[in-house]
Amino acid sequence: MGIIRTAVAFTGWSALGAAGTWTLFTRGSKFVPVPANDYLLGSTWFARYNPDNNPPLVDMCVRKVPLSQIKPELLEKEGALATKFCAGVWGGLGYAYQRRYLEKKYRGPSTAHNVWDTKDLLESDYPVGMEITDHFEVLAHTPESVVVRCGASPSDKGVRPSDGLFEMRAEIKKDEGVAEFQLKSCFYQGLGKAEGKPMPAFIEFLHRQYTKLWMETAITNVTR
Repeated sequence: MGIIRTAVAFTGWSALGAAGTWTLFTRGSKFVPVPANDYLLGSTWFARYNPDNNPPLVDMCVRKVPLSQIKPELLEKEGALATKFCAGVWGGLGYAYQRRYLEKKYRGPSTAHNVWDTKDLLESDYPVGMEITDHFEVLAHTPESVVVRCGASPSDKGVRPSDGLFEMRAEIKKDEGVAEFQLKSCFYQGLGKAEGKPMPAFIEFLHRQYTKLWMETAITNVTR
């Protein structure tokens, strides 16, 4: 998961000000427990790409936004909110550095079918099979959720040393008057038997801060 370390190091929390400023900026994003029977852990993807059933690192960041702040057109068409939230993750400022980093390393004739440019990432419908910056591949897209595989180039279709599943979800909860957004990560070692988590504690911490950054910047793509 070196890309997480690189991207987070670049952003530099000092650029956001003191720790209190960062806390204020991300105060709406909360990590909540993920049930042991979560469907990603029981999915065919998890079983196929983690044949030794190695222990995963699973977390979920949740953000609630009043419906009054959501762009009205995204509440009218089924699936529009989840798609635009997903587009905000990949086309937003939170992913900008990582996108450029991957572009410099991997964009070329063999990866020309990937989606690379910010404009295209913001406008895409994220169909199944879409490849994002040679590092993510869309596995599923429902009206409320987009699931991608991460960890290596989508051209590597087999079991990988480092692998993961990442879900972006948006649900309209009219009874609460909010839209709930979720970013769920599931990382694991795919190749070979592992005894512990796939990343050390300090990388896990950085990953969570990066997730909050993605959440906060993606929200701007769906709000007025």
